[in-house]
Amino acid sequence: MGNDRSQILLRALLGGVLAGTGLSLSGLWWMLPALALLWSVAFNPLAAALWGGLAVAISHRWLLALHPLTWLGVPELLSLPLAAAVWLGCVLAAVLLLSGWSLLVRLLPGRGGAMQALVLSLIWGLGETLLSRGPLFWIGVGGSVFPADPALGGLSRWCGAGGLAALQVFLGWCLWTQVASADCDNKRLRLLGAGVLGLVVLHALGAAALVGIDRPDVSRNPLNLALWQPAIPTREKFSAERQRQFPRLLRAALTRAEADGADLLIAPEGTLPLDRGNLLAEPVPLISGGFRWVTGRQRSALLLLQGDDATPAAVIDKHRLVPLGEWTPALPGLAGLSAVGGLEPGGASRLWRWGGPPAQVAICYEISNGTALARAAAGGGQWILTAANLDPYPLLLQHQFLALAQLRSVETARPLVSAANTGPTAAINAHGQVTSRLTAMRPGVLTVQVQPSTVMTTYSRLREWPLVGLLLIAAATLFKSRSGLVLPPEPRHRRRTPPPVQE
Repeated sequence: MGNDRSQILLRALLGGVLAGTGLSLSGLWWMLPALALLWSVAFNPLAAALWGGLAVAISHRWLLALHPLTWLGVPELLSLPLAAAVWLGCVLAAVLLLSGWSLLVRLLPGRGGAMQALVLSLIWGLGETLLSRGPLFWIGVGGSVFPADPALGGLSRWCGAGGLAALQVFLGWCLWTQVASADCDNKRLRLLGAGVLGLVVLHALGAAALVGIDRPDVSRNPLNLALWQPAIPTREKFSAERQRQFPRLLRAALTRAEADGADLLIAPEGTLPLDRGNLLAEPVPLISGGFRWVTGRQRSALLLLQGDDATPAAVIDKHRLVPLGEWTPALPGLAGLSAVGGLEPGGASRLWRWGGPPAQVAICYEISNGTALARAAAGGGQWILTAANLDPYPLLLQHQFLALAQLRSVETARPLVSAANTGPTAAINAHGQVTSRLTAMRPGVLTVQVQPSTVMTTYSRLREWPLVGLLLIAAATLFKSRSGLVLPPEPRHRRRTPPPVQE
């Protein structure tokens, strides 16, 4: 018994490490065996919790870069414990979620069967999309596909990130079932061949989805955009020296944008100060992250400034605030820990009609919410604009941000530009391919051309409703049969007829 328990925990340990690596953008080839190992211990809440905790601990280790927090007024002795507490809080959330999912494995009928696995996979996928609308979710199984497996990622044009997550979880069950049930060499070979064929078909469908819908809309004039990467450390941003340097740096970026023939310059999240009266007249229009006051409350926003007018011509406020950095729960001792003193969220819509082609906007953390950007595409968005400040976090977070940006671009078949303080500052086409990018952590201006598009993907139109419908059908089938097992039914007991007497 003890040996069996040790094996279960060992599989959970190995699976969690593989999942953490997969969430750090190694794609399906790490995630699939990780999920197979999860299914091997899915009936054990403790083991499933270990798997989830390790996966998040590894993939979200960049949270430890919050330390030092002395620039927020946190005493040095408390800085590292606080950063560790934030990281461990995310780990605890994963532990609770995976243990709850494991309980569903034990409670739902049809344990070990395909129909139960399908229901549980769909619950996982829809769970990720629901979590992405709240403040405590960053990247999940659905977001791990890019950049390692863009062909499979093409399926997101039909089913979004939630569908990708559900598909991978179900494929993990298929792999584990094949490994566990194969009892002879011939059967193993047949199952392996079927699995390889299935993966080939899925990748072919994903590649076809990418090629089939991405047609340039030449009827619309392209946008010539300049993306500014200031590379100003957040911990130094508010120093007197940096404040004196800023107008000169902004002027240089605007002049460079004008020289490159850009229609406007895009600056990252939080670039502009509240007091914009000392800024010089802009050679080209400026879209920049900054702050504004609305009815006595401060908001983070993207602002369109034209000429020497300090009043924005158009704005869109940030809706999904970053915990601790922009929002803190109303708990004793936490007030004042926000980097900007606490912000008020803006409207939920991510569609911005700023005077040019309408844009789908994601400010920093909002890039993880694909549903909101798909809704904006259905409302008329023709390109995706992201602005972020990922300093002081390491390159791992930049890689994850760029992977999510690629996924968002593919889901809606929209070109995407990203302007970030230290990176990633990049352009992505509707295939999800990074076409140009500045070197991380270095200042620069990147000039790109964006072709707005009105092509609609299945996901933009329907979002998660097909997954909801499939879940309802699968759940109804599961509970109606009371068994999801693919095994044949037990034969009925019949009265045995005695054999004829041999004479």
